Formats: sequence, C-alpha cells, structure tokens
Amino acid sequence: MAKLNELLKSIHVLEAWNEKNLDITGLAYNSRSVQPGNVFVCIKGFKTDGHTYIPEAVTNGAAAIIVEDYQEDWKEIPQYRVEDSRKALAALSDAFYDHPSQALKTIGITATNGKTSTSFMTNAILEEHKLKTGLIGTVVVKFGDYSEPTKLTTPESLDLHHYFAQMRDQGVSHVTMEVSSSALDLNRVGSVDFDIVTLNNISREHIDLHGSFEEYFNSKASLIRNAGPDKWAVLNLDDSYSASLIEETEAQVLTFSVETGDGDLICKNLDLSTGRAKFTVEVRKPFTVGGTTYQPMEFDIVLSTPGYHSVYNSMVAVSIGLLNEVPIPTIQEGLKAFGGVERRFEMVFEEDFKILDDHFANYGNINVTLSTLQQMDYKNLKLVYAIRGSRGVTVNRENAQAIKEWAPKLGLTEVIATLSQSHVSEKDEVTEEEVRVFQEMMDEAGIKVDLYKELDDAIHHALSEAGTDDVVLLAGCQGMDPGAKIALEQLNKARPEMDEEKLFKPLKNRVAGIL
Repeated sequence: MAKLNELLKSIHVLEAWNEKNLDITGLAYNSRSVQPGNVFVCIKGFKTDGHTYIPEAVTNGAAAIIVEDYQEDWKEIPQYRVEDSRKALAALSDAFYDHPSQALKTIGITATNGKTSTSFMTNAILEEHKLKTGLIGTVVVKFGDYSEPTKLTTPESLDLHHYFAQMRDQGVSHVTMEVSSSALDLNRVGSVDFDIVTLNNISREHIDLHGSFEEYFNSKASLIRNAGPDKWAVLNLDDSYSASLIEETEAQVLTFSVETGDGDLICKNLDLSTGRAKFTVEVRKPFTVGGTTYQPMEFDIVLSTPGYHSVYNSMVAVSIGLLNEVPIPTIQEGLKAFGGVERRFEMVFEEDFKILDDHFANYGNINVTLSTLQQMDYKNLKLVYAIRGSRGVTVNRENAQAIKEWAPKLGLTEVIATLSQSHVSEKDEVTEEEVRVFQEMMDEAGIKVDLYKELDDAIHHALSEAGTDDVVLLAGCQGMDPGAKIALEQLNKARPEMDEEKLFKPLKNRVAGIL
C-alpha cells in the first residue's frame, strides 16, 4: 500500500485532472491484471495502445490512470499525463516497492551473444562463494526456492522491480541479470540501480527493431554510458565497440582481452583441443575493490563448458567475481563446476561421436561457434541447420554468409537444412524468401543443401551418416529447440542397449523444446 501523491513524486507529471491522494494497492500495465485500487499505466506498444484498454481497467477497479494522451471520456477518475509512460512505469514501480535494487548488488550483463551463459557463469561463482543469489534472464528467473521460465530476456519494469522486492525480502544479496537492447530502449530497466555493468560483444541483431546498427549499439551502450562514478564497467578490448566506451562512462573500468593481450586482465596459454578450454588469467595491473587489492598475478582456469565463446564469457564472469571480492580459488571452482546453459554450444552426446547443440542466432554467434569447431579434434562435421524463420532476408543472408565463409576451413561441403514446420509457431515460420536467400548463398559456395520440411527427418539424415569421431552440430534458434530431444530419442531407438538415464541426462533440466 502506498499514497498516490508519494508515488507521483517519482515521475514528472505534465498535467493532472481530478487529483486525489488515494491509497494505492499496486500498479498494472495490463488491464486484465488490474486489481481494485491499482494505478493503470497506459503503455503505447508496437501493436496495441494501452489507452484503448482503460474501460476494462476501470471496470476491474483502477483507481487512477497514467496516460500520454488526455482521455476526454474519463474525467471522473484521477488522470496524470506524462511524456513517456514506459519511463513512468519503471519509476513508479521502483518507488512502490521502495527502491529494491538499491538493497542488492545488481549486475547487468549485455552483449549480442553470450548474455545467458555469462549470467549463469557469474551466478555459479557467486553461489560457490555461498552468497544468496538471484538470476534474471532469457531462460529463467530464480531466487531462493522460486524458479520460472521467462518470456522476455528482460522482464517489463513492473515485474522486474517486483522480483527485486521479493529477492530483497528473502535476503538475496547479489542478483545477476541479462539486459537486452530492447529492454534498454523500452525503459524496462528504468530506475534499476546497477552496481556492475558489462558489454562483452556486439554484432548485427535486432536491426529491424532499432532501425539501424548505430541505434542498436547506442541502446546497448547506454547501460555503460549511464553508469555512475561509484559503479564498475567491464569492457572487452577485443571488441572495438566495447573498447570505445572506456572514455564514455563515469564508472570505474576493468578491461580484459583474449586475443590482443591488452587490458587489466588477459587470457594466456589457451588450449581448446578437447573443445573445453584451459587457460591462464593474468592480472596485469593492480586494482582495488572495497577492502581487497589485487596485485599483478596469474591463475589457471579450467572450463567444463565447451566453446571459444565460453572463454570470453568466463573472462567477464572472472572479472565480476573479482569485483565482488570472491577469492580466486572459489572463482576457479565455480567455473570448473559450471556445466553450461542449454543450447549454448551444449555437448548433449559424446561417445563414439559428438552431438553439439547451439542456438546459432546470428552472424557473430555463428562465427564464434564455428571457430571453436575449427580448434577441436574430430573427423567430419555434419551440420543440421534450422533456417531462422520470420527474421527477414538480411539476417538469413548474413547467417548463410557465415556458414559460407567457414565451410572451406571446416571441410564442409554439405548442409542438412530444415524448415522445422511441425515445431515452430506462426511467428517463427520460414518464408519462401528466407529459403531462397539461404539456398542462393549455399549455391555460391558450392555447398550441397539437403532441405527437409521436418526437423526429425533432417536429424535422422545426420545421425545415419555419423561415424566414429565425427561431430553432429544441431544449429538454429526456435526451429532447433527440440533438436537435442529428437536426436537422443532417435539414438535410443537405434541403440536400445544404451543406458537411458545417462543418455537423456542432458535434457534433465531443460526448458526449451521439451514439451
């Protein structure tokens, strides 16, 4: 419960009508969620306008409304006009829950690729240090005994501040969250008090949402640029966009690199021969955090998660661990014990041959995945690729371009492609134009395409040809979500003598593609 006038102090009200200092029971941005005594905030979305749902909100008990456009038909209810209702929702939510993120050590992780894995790695280190943690991201929201699959990479601001409040009330001390570009653009993380922010990499993705690559970068960069002088920013010197922000933030900066050998922390002696990295972290310059001063030193890291991208993700997680004053042996143990995140270069089978599952989302992600394969020891690569549906010609051309560029380096002359027709919803259906541009790029590269309508058939093709020491790569986003489950079920039928519990263990805690 809160007084309306107190809540309104958190936002800039342009105009007000029928003002009353009411007792407010909560906030809502969805008219169906309105409870008696709530303030209903009218959000203008891409497809719907919250102003049109005022009648339903009032019927459900809305006590006041926040609008961007004055509503002539609702003179009897307190009405407050703001310039940006999304920004207002974030500020009101933060105020209603009494600024919960200020009570937490809040870590914001953004990147085009690796946000989820980096968040999970960071959480693993913090949990290894026996801290009570929260995690918010693409796969799950979890804290204490609470856990639920998520629909958005970053929740809407009202839901986010509610999560923070629940975490604070349950004694959580540290929360790690993925921060998407759309969340930054749409003020979903408005009024969040971040203590540590990171930008690992950036490549072309979600361009249609932002209008241009420059706008996309600016959205990502705002997380770093808005960090204050009492905060920390972790930046990757191997990525020119991340590196460019060093002078554009008031935050204290901790830099790292894997390839250039520059930065406060560098990766040395990298060994990826098994697919799982071993390397040395060198702290090159002294820095102080709280009561801890780190002098120049070296320590070894062994990862259980495969992939070259895991090296970059772990360098961010190591940096965050140090900034939270986690002892180095604890950081080492946390990363070694961390088994990975589903569909992020995930090893789902490794006996006579290997099956890898990767979400292969965009040009940058595909480059990192295939560069890791180049450093692994195996005979032949069987690539099963679910064409990215309803993402447009540009994204699919760039994805195909990445495959085309890596094919000669990997000895790849054939791609098994699929539309995954029975496994995608309408919003992820592959269009004729997307198939055409993929086929054109493969034709240019002289790569044979075996195109299947159904994912099951494509996977069966790959498994039937897989030999000893080969790698089958299940690659793609929504269309490949059920791929690992289908592959292991097919193996179970083909090899009934195998231990079922061991075979299906990689699916045990899965969220994607299980139903």
